[in-house]
Amino acid sequence: MRDLKLPEQRHPEKAHRKDNAQPKKPKWIRVKAPTGEGYNATKKIMRENKLVTVCEEAGCPNAGECWSQGHATMMIMGDICTRGCTFCNIATGKPNALDVFEPGRVADAVQKLGLNHVVITSVDRDDLEDGGAEHFAQTIRAVRHRSPKTTIEILTPDFLKCAPEVLETVVEAKPDVFNHNLETVPGLYPEVRPGARYFHSLRLLQRVKELDASIFTKSGIMAGLGEDKQSVHQVMDDMRAADIDFLTIGQYLQPTPKHHGIDRFVTPEEFESYEKAAYGKGFLMVSATPLTRSSYHAGDDFARLRDAREAQLAKG
Repeated sequence: MRDLKLPEQRHPEKAHRKDNAQPKKPKWIRVKAPTGEGYNATKKIMRENKLVTVCEEAGCPNAGECWSQGHATMMIMGDICTRGCTFCNIATGKPNALDVFEPGRVADAVQKLGLNHVVITSVDRDDLEDGGAEHFAQTIRAVRHRSPKTTIEILTPDFLKCAPEVLETVVEAKPDVFNHNLETVPGLYPEVRPGARYFHSLRLLQRVKELDASIFTKSGIMAGLGEDKQSVHQVMDDMRAADIDFLTIGQYLQPTPKHHGIDRFVTPEEFESYEKAAYGKGFLMVSATPLTRSSYHAGDDFARLRDAREAQLAKG
């Protein structure tokens, strides 16, 4: 049995990589260690329902804040990914079989936590014919059944090796927000996201809108991987051409020396400039800060996203 707490067993595909220096974090990127009753209560519900969270698996810096408020991003289909992206801290390897009872356990946890908005993500499952699309759909339906007033945001894989029709399976389950992250600029894909294709991911989000225009689409990238400002603005333009509603940009943080090195810590002022530019390009909602992550403040952001669409429709 692999011990996923050991880096060399968690990331066997990175063992041969040279170590990259991990620079000291600037003051604007530091967060408090997770503590408190709310944090412990959330953790207890996750453990009782035998659920995996991306908050823990990806080492999110906001876990303490979110869990203390009862917010956690559920990660379905196991904790082992079939991809080996150089930025990611989720374990890589051959996943276990799908758990048919997992959608029900996710729905139970959402109900116990009393969530108004839930984010559900997953590992990549290239070993499955449909990439896990039906499992996503079952989880959405289970949450809808148990908590009909809860809005549902999904953060999906790219379904790169699947038939195009599998996307319809997920869209027909009608999540409120369909998120798929581009992660970085296209020029860095061979190094940062070698198992993915930039324009496939972009087209995936465009197709969601074509299939159901009522679903909000969302995508994000990380800053500090080696991109320049011009390439970030080009990604924004590409996203708007694909009719993406919501953009997130956050600072890349290097999990271990074997992961992709940090090119630089982007200043809060530069993030502010990205946010201003993105709104100017027509995004309904933008979150661009050093600590921004896909699901950080997702519930509050969804409310603002919905308000922005209503205001836009009112203008005609």
